This record gives sequence, structure tokens and C-alpha cells, in this order.
Amino acid sequence: MSEPSNQPLVVGLGELLWDIFDDLQRPGGAPANVAFHAQQLGCRGVVCSRVGNDPLGMELVDFLQAEGLPTEAVQRDVEHATGTVTVDTSRPGDPRYVIHQDVAWEHLECDEALTQIMQQAAAVCFGTLAQRSARSRRAIYKSLGAVSRECLVVYDVNLRQRWYNRAWIERSLGLSRLVKLNDTEVTALAELLQTTSTNHETFARYIQRRYNVATVCITRAERGCQLFDRHATADSPGIVVEVADSVGAGDAFTAALIVARLRGWPLQNQADFANQVGALVASHAGAMPALRDEFSRLAERFE
Repeated sequence: MSEPSNQPLVVGLGELLWDIFDDLQRPGGAPANVAFHAQQLGCRGVVCSRVGNDPLGMELVDFLQAEGLPTEAVQRDVEHATGTVTVDTSRPGDPRYVIHQDVAWEHLECDEALTQIMQQAAAVCFGTLAQRSARSRRAIYKSLGAVSRECLVVYDVNLRQRWYNRAWIERSLGLSRLVKLNDTEVTALAELLQTTSTNHETFARYIQRRYNVATVCITRAERGCQLFDRHATADSPGIVVEVADSVGAGDAFTAALIVARLRGWPLQNQADFANQVGALVASHAGAMPALRDEFSRLAERFE
């Protein structure tokens, strides 16, 4: 990494792509969204992904650079196109996705640049979708093996369509200190892992015990979120906003939760702050709206 900084380094590891809407395209990809919002929240956000050696890939790289994010760990692929996702926002609070296959981020490699960044990371966020390719799955696991003992490894479960299985999820849980999922995913994982209850606290404690996870976060859309640490819980109610679209709102929530934890805030403040950031992004179009000033003013209320 160039230009060392005292700000903690937050890595989004996985897909970087274009969200294609009816009338335009916007940068996206869950881990990339997390890194982008972590940067807006005052950390150093880094996207570790792969794009095609094509105009769409160059445009994504240019976008990240214009927003102040380094791009050393955005690999270029001469054989596979930059990833795209067709997004249907006819129901703004419940977008539907068509995630196109055999694209560049599915061919991620754990190269020297990626390894060096992982060694410096204060936090790394990864998900399930980028594991649908065996090649990128191996790269993700190898990359996570390079992080320090102090690194906050965050698994944002983020299930998409059929792109998951029990083996990937269990390995990901075992690699993580913080696991975030929504209430629908609680039901899916309870069935997949053959647990006995979908009660949120019972499920969270099961995940903590079985996979040695320190913290479980369960989001509930308009009903807010719950955080379960080893010996504490926090319950934060939902925030009513006029939703432009909810694309990226959950990723902004994750970024805010990471930043709040790195700053050592109390558990309740972590939950409340993440809720506020997620709601703010939901009230704006696209996964990466420019909200640096708004985030700064919001954070001042929690410091």
C-alpha cells in the first residue's frame, strides 16, 4: 500500500461489479460497497477484487480512484468480462437481482499485492457470493489466512439465489470473528445447519459456540437489528425513511458496524450507528451514494 495512514484499513474482499438498472448503471458488489462506505466513514477502504480488461473495468477503477480508494488490489483479467448484475427495483425495499456468471471477479487470485494488503488490514469483510467459483473461493480462504490475529474478520452472509452451500458457509463461519445476516437468512441457515431454533438469540448463541464467533449481528429491515456479543446484547429499533432503493444499504450498515467496533464504541452505539447509516443510504439511489459529510455529522453524535 502506498501513502501509509494512521486510519485503520478496511478491506472488501470479493465481487466488484456494475449494478445495471433500467436507465443507468452504478458501481456495486457487496464487499466493494463495504470498503467504499468505510472510506466515507473515515477509514482507508480497499477493494480486493478483479475486473475485466475492458471499458467497464477501466471505468470501475477510475471511479474508485476518483473517490480516493487505492486500486492496487483490483486485478485485471484479459479473458473474462467485468461483472454485471441486472437489478429490478420495482419494489424499492426488496430489489431482485440477476447475477451474471463467469465474470472477472470469479477468477480472483491471491497474489502478492492482495496478500500484503490483507496483512495490513484492521478489518476484512467477505461474503458468500464470491465463493460460487472454486477459483475465487480458494483465493478468499488463502487471503484470510494472511490476516493478523488482531484483524476483525467479518462474514456478511448475504445469500443470493442458489449460490451457496453448507460447506462454504461453515468454513466462512469458522474463519470469522463477526457474522452478520438478516432474519430471512437466519431461517435458511437454521435449516441448512440443522439447528433446533430460529429464535434470534438462541441461533446467535449456537453460532458463537459451534464456530467460535465472537459477535453475531441479525438485521431485521424496518425493525432494526440485534447484536449478540459473548456476554452482552443490543437491540436497536428500525428507522423510518422514504426508500429510494435498498441496494447497498445493508453493506453500508456493515461498514458502519465495522467502523464503530474499530473505534471501541459500546455495543448499543454500534447497533444504533449502523442502523442510522444503513437507513441514510437506503434513502438515496444506488449502492455507493456520496454521503461523506452526512456520515461525519452522524458520527459526531456517537463519539
